Amino acid sequence: MGIQSLLEAKVKEGFLKLYEIEIPSVEFQATRKDFEGDITVVVFPLLRYKKGNPVQIGNDLGNYLVENIEEINSFNVVKGFLNLVVNDTFYINFFNTINTNETYGFSEKVEDVRMVEYSSPNTNKPLHLGHVRNVLLGYSVAEILKAAGHKVYKTQIINDRGIHICKSMLAWKRFGNEETPESTGLKGDKLVGNYYVKFDQEYKKEIATLIASGSSEEDAKKQAPLFLEAQEMLRKWEAGDEKTVSLWKTMNGWVYKGFDVTYKNIGVDFDKLYYESDTYLLGKDIIEEGLKNNVFYKKEDGSVWCDLTKDGIDDKLVLRSDGTAVYMTQDIGTAIQRAKDFTNLNGMVYTVGNEQDHHFKVLFLILKKLGYSWADQLHHLSYGMVDLPSGKMKSREGTVVDADDLMDEMTNTAREISQELGKLEGYSNEEKESLYKIIGLGTLKYFILKVDPKKRILFDPKESVDFQGNSGPFIQMAYARVQSILRKSSFDYTGTITGIELHEKEKELIKQLELYPEVIQQAAKSYSPAIVANYTFDLVKEFSSFYQNVSILGEENQDKKVFRVQLAKKVADTIKSAFNLLGIDVPERM
Repeated sequence: MGIQSLLEAKVKEGFLKLYEIEIPSVEFQATRKDFEGDITVVVFPLLRYKKGNPVQIGNDLGNYLVENIEEINSFNVVKGFLNLVVNDTFYINFFNTINTNETYGFSEKVEDVRMVEYSSPNTNKPLHLGHVRNVLLGYSVAEILKAAGHKVYKTQIINDRGIHICKSMLAWKRFGNEETPESTGLKGDKLVGNYYVKFDQEYKKEIATLIASGSSEEDAKKQAPLFLEAQEMLRKWEAGDEKTVSLWKTMNGWVYKGFDVTYKNIGVDFDKLYYESDTYLLGKDIIEEGLKNNVFYKKEDGSVWCDLTKDGIDDKLVLRSDGTAVYMTQDIGTAIQRAKDFTNLNGMVYTVGNEQDHHFKVLFLILKKLGYSWADQLHHLSYGMVDLPSGKMKSREGTVVDADDLMDEMTNTAREISQELGKLEGYSNEEKESLYKIIGLGTLKYFILKVDPKKRILFDPKESVDFQGNSGPFIQMAYARVQSILRKSSFDYTGTITGIELHEKEKELIKQLELYPEVIQQAAKSYSPAIVANYTFDLVKEFSSFYQNVSILGEENQDKKVFRVQLAKKVADTIKSAFNLLGIDVPERM
């Protein structure tokens, strides 16, 4: 049991015995550096349950804790803060309980099944920088939920139909000269994306011609021959036209192969894939049921709506007057289908940008009104956009930052900086290239995940590779440093060490390790990998201070030397564990 858990139980027990009052919780904080103590009980919140002088209450509790917990040596009270001095024995015993626990920080499995959706790209272009933040967040949240004890399924819905897909198909038919990924040497998603850009270029030319002939801009956009032909292609697809469907399957197949390469390179995976071409008709039967149960109502024109005015939202269209579905219909149907597909599903997490905040608020409300028990456990993992110094990206104009190109650029930047530092003597070329990729991807992932998901990010690839400060390489370097210590440890550093006096830096490091299980739980509850990322940085800062102030292999006392090596190893193991939750690799040498 960690010191905080032990203290919480004893403070509650003491409050009951001293004042015959039960308290629901206890607030702790680290003791300020200018006072003696290791952990502080904040007394002020307790005044809600027991009126009185906070200093007197602090002294009463302090005396009770010293008498009833052998690990507490002494205490002092400063205003409403009870500072407790914890003896070395507690920290050594605690460390020995976690030292060989390979899954330290992870919780026992609970009967709680979650689905996490992320990526969900369109099949008319490659994955770009915006998708990178999406997949990194979704994958990491899924891994954190697993570590917190949940059973998790990772999924995506691939947007493989619609007018935007037809635009790429039509441009390829018009201008492609039968070229393929094999004939061009391009990844399939890049090839198809080029034709999406080509469509926009040719479409704008037609608009300009029509405007020059006297049409208004609005009419020109609707009457441009390319646009009309794309609409006709979509009608043919929906009607099952054999040639159109065949081309659709071929070009989507190119894109899927391209996506697979990108996902593998970035290090994310999925348990189940959904395709919009299979799900876009889902939900219509649910609307009929909802009409019977008065969840929805029908207007005179035949359209179906959900009245959300009591929830502070306008009415929401769920079925058009001609009986065709809208996106909300499809999302209602897909959510219900997933609840059928995954046994005992208790909740779903949708990783989608914050421009869809309103959509998901409405979706979740409607599902609750339909009476689904799991609707209370739906979460929109809303995130801010990623901007570049050059400005906003536009897929149609080809100004997006391609995910593959971005990863290559990060690897190249890591290569340049590593070569300048000149610390890779004795590495083979293969080892160097592997290290450059680990550093480059680690930089990218950490830079994005250390920021609270809701915040917008300005990302400059060239400036992000930093071997100092709150960065991926700084933390990776700490891990590699410990591996170097372990390689140099020519003695047996296993076994349990007791009865030694701890250096202050050792104690601070153990305190930081003690926080790891709670950090995982907090990150899971708030769906925020940033909590894990910034905890890891704090752990490494504490380790750096320890490393600079305490001799490890130079320590003459063998028990202390063994303990310090064990402590360094546990720090490295925790870095690796935390970085695994973020999808980041750590190098054995650096």
